[in-house]
Amino acid sequence: MRELLTVPNLISLGRIAGSPVFAYVLLVGHNRHVATWLLAGLGASDWLDGWVARRSNSVSELGSARSSTRSPVLIVVAAVAVLIDGSFPLWLGIVVLIREALVSLGVVVLAALGATRIDVLWVGKAGTLALMFAVPFFLVAEAGLSWSEVARPLAWFCAIAALVLGWWAAAGYVPLALSALRARRAGPEAPPLG
Repeated sequence: MRELLTVPNLISLGRIAGSPVFAYVLLVGHNRHVATWLLAGLGASDWLDGWVARRSNSVSELGSARSSTRSPVLIVVAAVAVLIDGSFPLWLGIVVLIREALVSLGVVVLAALGATRIDVLWVGKAGTLALMFAVPFFLVAEAGLSWSEVARPLAWFCAIAALVLGWWAAAGYVPLALSALRARRAGPEAPPLG
């Protein structure tokens, strides 16, 4: 129980709980400006929980294992909400959601097959970070703020970076998944993956 109540885990739970709040502010409150700031804060919490865990030596096996599911919750909720709102290009949202679905399905299948855990690749983290910038920039571009015209090219730059890095990471997980499955078949004496 104490492992559940670490500060990083509480930050992550706050991010998950804040995801529907973001959707409500955007879709029911129709306030893109507030939704942008809320999403930016939720996105920053993705970095903050890992930083706090490392600085406070509270990195846990549970926290590491859950790290691959916390960001996708926010990404999927945000992507669906901005697609419904119309502030995010439909084709881009579909490509993002397909990638998230494939990676999440891979995680579930590997866990069901008893494969060893795969760490998140740096390129995947970079893609997630780029996406966390792209979505708020698209919201700002549609919000009619003083810097909306500046936000639009920034949104596209971050979105293209997110697509390239995200799909590069997805491809990189394939050989790691195969190694994880081989390690499972070899049994508990299998050497750790390097």
